[in-house]
Amino acid sequence: MRFHDLRHSYAVASIRAGDDIKTVPGNLGLATAAFTLDVYGHVTDQMKQESAKRMEGYIKNILGL
Repeated sequence: MRFHDLRHSYAVASIRAGDDIKTVPGNLGLATAAFTLDVYGHVTDQMKQESAKRMEGYIKNILGL
């Protein structure tokens, strides 16, 4: 495993675990959250789907469905 692979794995795990997007680049020594999102943003697609499911459940609960 290369050092870059370890950094990538750490970033992906941190984002999936819910770490703040401004905290992750600080832990990795990166300059900006924008760069982190550009490189590791693919993780957020899954997070968007999970968020949509949670919101759907929340709305259904409020409406009593």
